[in-house]
Amino acid sequence: MRRTCSGPDVMRSKPMASGPYVGDAGARYLVITELFLPTKGGTAVWFDEVYRRLGEKEIHVVTSDVPGAAAHDREHPNSVHRIALRRLSWIRPESLVMYIKLFAVALRLAFKHPFDAVHAGRVLPEGLVAWLVARIRGLPCTIYAHGEEITTWRQPGKFRVMRFTYRRADRVIANSDFTRDELLKLGVPDSRISLIHPGVDLERFRPGLATADLRSRIGITEHQSLVLSIGRLSRRKGFDQVIKSLPRLVERGLDVHYAVIGTGEDYRYLSDLAREQRVADRTHLLGHVEPDELPRWINAADVFAMPNRSINGDNEGFGMVFLEAAACGRAVVAGQDGGTGAAVIDGETGLRVPGGDLSAVTEALARLLGDAALAGSMGKAGLERARRDFAWERVADRTRCLDTAASRTVGWQGRRGCL
Repeated sequence: MRRTCSGPDVMRSKPMASGPYVGDAGARYLVITELFLPTKGGTAVWFDEVYRRLGEKEIHVVTSDVPGAAAHDREHPNSVHRIALRRLSWIRPESLVMYIKLFAVALRLAFKHPFDAVHAGRVLPEGLVAWLVARIRGLPCTIYAHGEEITTWRQPGKFRVMRFTYRRADRVIANSDFTRDELLKLGVPDSRISLIHPGVDLERFRPGLATADLRSRIGITEHQSLVLSIGRLSRRKGFDQVIKSLPRLVERGLDVHYAVIGTGEDYRYLSDLAREQRVADRTHLLGHVEPDELPRWINAADVFAMPNRSINGDNEGFGMVFLEAAACGRAVVAGQDGGTGAAVIDGETGLRVPGGDLSAVTEALARLLGDAALAGSMGKAGLERARRDFAWERVADRTRCLDTAASRTVGWQGRRGCL
């Protein structure tokens, strides 16, 4: 029995010639993505969560071999093919070997199995490989766009290949309106772009989890406030702005601590900054924590903050971590740059401010920390929205229906794929 698909993601497509129905349960996808669990990061989570819901062993995932992969793949419903992928500095481009390996494995699988479509986790290298394989086999080609690659990849050669690949994909999935607008600037036809936001695991991220042990671990009492951030320690995330705001918040009489979960190039910078601001005793750089502890840490916080900003074109394309905070019933402070408006509704589920404006960041944090009723109301609104719109099952359904629309729109016949 076919599923009934509706909504804005499907309505972008205009029905034309009929083709093979791709939207039935158990659709056969060839998925090419360097990022897949147990690799850390929201993108890896997105692909793992969606494709395990779209089918079982008939979905084949070609991805990178990483520590812990064997244990992860053993119970995975999809067929996962791992390849040793790494960039080599002594050849140009550095990713040439990655292209060759991905293409060889993907093409072999495409001839061996009757796939309905080829999906690529990113435009390069996966998207170009997917386009070539799909063209050879006459299949639809879908590529995910995340936003930051469009605004930061400015090497002339790489930019041209990126634009070429996006413009020739049969369907491009944009994670936010920001990303969609950037794709339009590249010349990708609007009719080929579908807006699908990532989601959140509502069973894992939920309110009411035990937190006393976590707060005591960093020396916080029940009468003190905690602001939490999660993400790679990079400048555009705005973690330095939160640290700079701490002295100002304390001056206002707010007894607040700040915890950051994540690793990255800015660890030393943030640590030094905390000492310079004389808030080292209130700043807790926790590094990596066990995945099971992430939802509890969000529950332990009074406010979640990631006041992101644009740094040399590097933007936050969406911000899945905002959904995770919302699913735990926490109000958030987000930056205005990039695609965070899709994850945070300003004034309803949190506050969006100019991430580069320290005063604005401080005011937003002070407002939520100083008004428990407001923070609670926004947290409740975020939780309701997460449950209504962002369960992974809904994201999977949108992806399934998207391919249904794409196959009907293009009218796949013979070797017409990815032209």
